[in-house]
Amino acid sequence: MRRALAAAAFLFAVPATARDSLGIWNTWGAFSDAGVPRCYAIAMATGAEEQSDEFKPYITVGNWPRRGTRGEVHVRLSRRLGAGGAVTLSIAGERFPLIAGAADAWAADRQMDAAIVAAMRSARTMTVTARSASGRMFSDSYTLAGAASAMDAALLGCAQN
Repeated sequence: MRRALAAAAFLFAVPATARDSLGIWNTWGAFSDAGVPRCYAIAMATGAEEQSDEFKPYITVGNWPRRGTRGEVHVRLSRRLGAGGAVTLSIAGERFPLIAGAADAWAADRQMDAAIVAAMRSARTMTVTARSASGRMFSDSYTLAGAASAMDAALLGCAQN
């Protein structure tokens, strides 16, 4: 219960300019932003409430109707990466090498987005691992209870756009 409340507090702490809540399921939320337009499911990593504000790790699965994009996976990491850092997302024994930025990561292409979303629907947890700028390995873990409902709500939230 405490994690759900902390997740909900985080999700609503971001300025709500033109953003509407589509619902909260466990630690997952779904939102729409008609001004862009976009809709997305979002969750904080387990223990993220103890992280610094700059590096609160979260994952989003977004839909951008004007771009024709559905189910785009984005991960905000809990630490800054070193140059050329590799990021791996693991779900139920399946490993996805992500494209890394300074403190963010994305699926390599739409096929990988679809494979990640499909794996998220049938698993209980997922973990993102990488090497920080200081050279130490770290991991961010997510519970997937509620993820499918949040992703479905985000998809339906943008169906009319």
